[in-house]
Amino acid sequence: RPPASSRPNRRIVPTHRTSHRKSYDYASPFPLVGRNQHQLQRPPLAAGPAGTRAGMANASSISRSLRRSLAPDALHRLLLQRSRAFVTAECHRPVVLHKRGPDILHDPWFNRGTAFSMTERDRLGLRGLLPPSVVSSQQQIDRFMGDLKRLEQNARDGPSDTYQLAKWRILNRLHDRNETMYYKVLIDNIEEYAPIVYTPTVGAVCQNYSGLFRRPRGMYFSAEDRGEMMSMVYNWPADQVDMIVVTDGSRILGLGDLGVQGIGIAIGKLDLYVAAAGINPQRVLPVMIDVGTNNEKLLKDPLYLGLQEHRLEGEEYVEIIDEFMEAVFSRWPNVIVQFEDFQSKWAFRLLQRYRKTYRMFNDDVQGTAGVAIAGLLGAVRAQGRPMIDFPKQKIVVAGAGSAGIGVVNAASRTMARMLGNNEVAFESARSQFWIVDAHGLITEERVDIDPDARPFARRKSELTHQGLNEGASLIEVVKKVKPDVILGLSAVGGLFSKEVLEALKDSSSSRPAIFAMSNPTKNAECTPEEAFSIIGEKVVFSSGSPFDDVDLGDGKIGHSNQGNNMYLFPGIGLGTLLSGARIVSDGMLQAAAER
Repeated sequence: RPPASSRPNRRIVPTHRTSHRKSYDYASPFPLVGRNQHQLQRPPLAAGPAGTRAGMANASSISRSLRRSLAPDALHRLLLQRSRAFVTAECHRPVVLHKRGPDILHDPWFNRGTAFSMTERDRLGLRGLLPPSVVSSQQQIDRFMGDLKRLEQNARDGPSDTYQLAKWRILNRLHDRNETMYYKVLIDNIEEYAPIVYTPTVGAVCQNYSGLFRRPRGMYFSAEDRGEMMSMVYNWPADQVDMIVVTDGSRILGLGDLGVQGIGIAIGKLDLYVAAAGINPQRVLPVMIDVGTNNEKLLKDPLYLGLQEHRLEGEEYVEIIDEFMEAVFSRWPNVIVQFEDFQSKWAFRLLQRYRKTYRMFNDDVQGTAGVAIAGLLGAVRAQGRPMIDFPKQKIVVAGAGSAGIGVVNAASRTMARMLGNNEVAFESARSQFWIVDAHGLITEERVDIDPDARPFARRKSELTHQGLNEGASLIEVVKKVKPDVILGLSAVGGLFSKEVLEALKDSSSSRPAIFAMSNPTKNAECTPEEAFSIIGEKVVFSSGSPFDDVDLGDGKIGHSNQGNNMYLFPGIGLGTLLSGARIVSDGMLQAAAER
């Protein structure tokens, strides 16, 4: 046996003291293998104390026979051979682990990451702590090399993309080795590093997450885990969880379906819960529900970490989300679950399904709406008008997804409340919105209109008066309506073109407002430079991702405000937690927006 100073500090099964076998963890997936012939024939883990004593007796008998039958020099040669074989085999011997779950994943001696087989994951309590794909060691090496070489490629999200990703990697490595220091750095430098751990850099992180993956963070529930989720939640080490951010990766920012790689957005959101709301970092849990992906590029990528099959739909999909919700609330009955970046068709349906039963809210539908209302009310104030004038604002909305419809619903309720909260008030509020999607202006004449957008479809009588028709372009709508605000939630970069901005110069407002709220940066409907250069210094500008202020000359500054959910959701989560509210109501979100 090598001297103690040269041996690794880990517990391995002794070959010559088999009586100690009973002290080891028999639940380990690594077999306990003996050295002498008797032990090799015996099934591992099967022998109790009696079998162990028999093995020792047998070994002693063989040893005495050898001494009697062999000459001293022959015995010496045999022992040397056995010693060499013993030392040679030492590196390949099975290891008994006294660790389970995250402790294994955080131990560089034993962690094999996504190379753990499904059997090993079950035996070691790792199921749900790793992405569902099992990859080979060579695939892990290929992923690392691809990540290393990616720094040499051109940026995809602006000229600083590679630089920002490099900063994210440095921060992530700090998070891996010293969480206290990581959050201290983030809290003390929140303005500088929020764009790194959250939008816009988190978009590039999600796009490249399979290559960036090093240490697992959070939990993964997949379509393969049906029937297992109730037990899987106990693989997470924390007995108390206050906040969960969950996504299915189907609509990450404005980047579309990124599958299992979307967990990056859940991690980034929870970093802000810790840094901005003071939530205990040991009591947060990012979650990915992997039900497949419709992203053909990911389906063909051998390094993709998720299920390489098309997304589940219909009741199969709902059953998986139901099982997840039941499992997490069974273990942590007081947890708050934030749904993030689900497709529009599921975002509204799941919100209505769970909101009266569980402590949950949807950040895209409700959070975006809340921060947009805050911005719209701020724009009224910036125009020098009293707040009661908000119901008179004419608002053109570009984008009819979950965020766009969520904003229109919430803003119309705010207007209606100011007007008396009756049927007439709701009808008046409805008439202040013009929604334009990829097919143009939404009217009641449209075939197969989205049920969520139907209440805001323009009526035929209104179209005649306005000189518009079904499917009218954004430029046409802006020219005819002369809106006070154009609100962009389309995820189409550059949608507010020069022609659209020129048309907004004829707005009936002295200070028209532009909300280019799509993320990440490349998906912003326009930049502040474009807005101020075309419309002039009077424009009120806000964007989803951060932009620098614009120097207008003569000492004047064009302010670039940021209208992002990050100014709302940490407070909603903290308020719900501290108040002990059992549900997250519309009134809570409305109050947060107005404050």
